[in-house]
Amino acid sequence: MRVPLSYIVIFFHVAVWAVVLLFPFLISDAGTDYAIGVVPGIFFTMAGIIHCLLFYTNAYYLFPRFFNRHSWWLYILLSIVLVGVSFLLKHIILYRWFSETLANPITHRIVFAPSFVFFAISIVYRKILDNIHRERLQKEERAERLATELKFLRSQINPHFLFNTLTNLVSLARKDSNLLEPALIQLSDLMRYMLYDTQGKRVPLAKEVAYLRDYIGLQRLRFEEDINITTIIELAPDTGQHCLIEPMLLIPFVENAFKHGSSHIDQPEIIIQLTAQQGRLTFRVKNRIAPPAMGTSKDSDSGIGLTNVKKRLELLYGNAYRLDINQQAGWYEAILKLTLS
Repeated sequence: MRVPLSYIVIFFHVAVWAVVLLFPFLISDAGTDYAIGVVPGIFFTMAGIIHCLLFYTNAYYLFPRFFNRHSWWLYILLSIVLVGVSFLLKHIILYRWFSETLANPITHRIVFAPSFVFFAISIVYRKILDNIHRERLQKEERAERLATELKFLRSQINPHFLFNTLTNLVSLARKDSNLLEPALIQLSDLMRYMLYDTQGKRVPLAKEVAYLRDYIGLQRLRFEEDINITTIIELAPDTGQHCLIEPMLLIPFVENAFKHGSSHIDQPEIIIQLTAQQGRLTFRVKNRIAPPAMGTSKDSDSGIGLTNVKKRLELLYGNAYRLDINQQAGWYEAILKLTLS
């Protein structure tokens, strides 16, 4: 069971002040001995209570409330009063119970100087707290911006996917209406995954692979024998069930392959290969492309999917991924290597 951070902080404060207050009892008989041969040890325990009040009054009230551009002069005034009150209280204690020590000039140095020390420590402590709080707010703001950006990127996926899929269904309807019904069933499975299994969380790799298989199956219905599609998926059981992946991260590469590897090509061919084991995933998508002489160019919206997935990889995986995209000898190839969580 993890102890909350606030409890640890409270324990630290209690432990530090316990040492400060009980220190005279640890080194001598505080009731009778004289610390440094001048002041009774028990006085340092009584003074420690005053220093404690001084420390927390400045750290949690004066400094955060008055140390700013508008009231810094008031802070200085109140600080002088606070330190002065600590001097007065210690002087009263000495005068009433340990008056014989006042005749020794060393008393004033070892009794009143700690007030300045604890006051300075309280300022340093407050500054550290403010820095920690500022860094925490910055992290929360960055996390919020990250969540907002990811939400926006995910929201782009669905309409982009639907646009491409509906285009496929229109093609099926024109070619053979008998293929439309199984295509619609597969589409419903894909939509169920998108709507219920991918909302704000990572999913088991096995689910993402099943989604990928359904999408490829939908494309097979559309193209039949027009495209040579090779699919090789090697998924270790432990990796598939226990490793998580950002949902719909792999599909843009496959969409891109079908979109640009199915037209103006004599022998269209797409190779999709996925290997995952021991928390490491390698995903390779390769498709033939038309030669430059054909004059084919990508649609104005064709880059949405890959641009989206690149941003998501940068935001979510940082240095835990590598993406290589190559285009040569009539082939376009994307290779993604990913460390799974």
